[in-house]
Amino acid sequence: MRQIVLDTETTGLETSQGHRIIEIGCVELFNRRLTGRHYHQYINPEREVDAGAFQVHGISNEMLADKPTFAQIAQEFIEFVGDADLIIHNAAFDIGFINAEFARLSPRPSYIETKCSVIDTLLLARSKHPGQKNNLDALCKRYGVDNSQRDLHGALLDAEILADVYLLMTGGQTALSLGGNQSTNKDAANTADEIRRLPAARIPLPVICATVEELVEHEQKLAAIAKSSGGNCIWLKETETAVAL
Repeated sequence: MRQIVLDTETTGLETSQGHRIIEIGCVELFNRRLTGRHYHQYINPEREVDAGAFQVHGISNEMLADKPTFAQIAQEFIEFVGDADLIIHNAAFDIGFINAEFARLSPRPSYIETKCSVIDTLLLARSKHPGQKNNLDALCKRYGVDNSQRDLHGALLDAEILADVYLLMTGGQTALSLGGNQSTNKDAANTADEIRRLPAARIPLPVICATVEELVEHEQKLAAIAKSSGGNCIWLKETETAVAL
């Protein structure tokens, strides 16, 4: 199962006002594991970046002046994504901008959702945590994902963070450590579905039985609990049920 976690940054909020994509960041998952493959590109939008958008992502017009246009990178982006499932936070925004860029191309590619299924992690988070904040920063705090480097929005960094959040949000308890060194959230998410088998030649674990004295002390302790609780010692009740069966 190939999945692409995707994020974009743009010149503004509305495609209807001619705003364009200025950065795409993607990271690849295969069978719920980060592969290390990613796609990242800054893009010359052929227009000015709004001041409000600059305050969010810090990407200036000067930074983008020598970058390729979307038309120049469209094919490599399409090839990287392929027909993978797309994982996007607030997917309607990013999909809308990608399709608006596709509409400017000639020949025009099919809309991206006709090739790829889309998982919107914002909708997923709202269903799992109704009535709570579900932006990416809030989800990082909820799932213990390190976002300390996220002073400004950035497409690749946000995609990497979202990949960690998605794996934890959809993988149940993935950070359980049974002794040994504790894993990071990323490591736990990547190895949660691995089956670890004990070696066949391992030394058998010793079986240590309670001594007669320990058994007597155990019975005395249960009797004391039963007396102080008015006969409601659950351990004695379970023993009596087992004997009756």
